[in-house]
Amino acid sequence: MLVIFMVSCGSLDQKSQSGLKGNWVISNVSYPGSDYIKVNSFDIADSKCFVGSAWRFISNNNKGEMNITKGGCPAFSSPIVWTVTKEGNFTLKITEGQKAKKVTHGYYLKMRNQSENSFQLVDNVNVGGNTVEVIYQFQKM
Repeated sequence: MLVIFMVSCGSLDQKSQSGLKGNWVISNVSYPGSDYIKVNSFDIADSKCFVGSAWRFISNNNKGEMNITKGGCPAFSSPIVWTVTKEGNFTLKITEGQKAKKVTHGYYLKMRNQSENSFQLVDNVNVGGNTVEVIYQFQKM
């Protein structure tokens, strides 16, 4: 899940990145066994805490922010830096007030099913020795 954040500008998918511009909310988080297994997403909180989280993507500089405000979950807010490659790989740095170049790790996800009003980010996580796909469903606000 952790990855060094190095992408050359020539390998970025400008069309996909432009399509993310704006405000989004995670409407659902799903994975096999989610009723019984907890997944800690992005080293922040239980994956279910991300349902209802607000995300803003600024496509011209690959910055933005994320906010978790769900009751019963830790409140969390942070600037982010992100990219989408031509292969559909989505890289994410959660900078928490630091300069992005000082943050040496990030998260590597797959972007799927992008449309004008929705897209999915898919994270592969280890649960009990098995790789499980955690799917974050985003809806345009």
